[in-house]
Amino acid sequence: MARILSPRDIGILKKLAPELDDPLCPVSGHDFFSILPPVANHLAADDQDFIDRVKRLSPDELTYLARLILDGSESVRCLPPDALILFVEQVAEIISLETAEEIIAVYQAGAPCEGEGRPG
Repeated sequence: MARILSPRDIGILKKLAPELDDPLCPVSGHDFFSILPPVANHLAADDQDFIDRVKRLSPDELTYLARLILDGSESVRCLPPDALILFVEQVAEIISLETAEEIIAVYQAGAPCEGEGRPG
């Protein structure tokens, strides 16, 4: 679900992708409507890079993202499956197994994402 990112969302996005602060970065001028899909699909080099970026988040920031996912504000449906698995493993470790399972249920219940995956 697309949304206008709040200042807190933008702060988290910049923590996950500090290269967005570089005015010479071609993606820095793009408007993002969620946090995780652009990081996983366009900014991270691979799934390991994606989860390494997610591990930069504080428990409070990860909890905030999990709440956004569970209320439908943040998309996980466009995440590559392996990135999703790594993300929910982090959620299970830091927040709770129950929250991780709820995120998996949201992922499974969602409509397929057009253009899912990383660009070739």
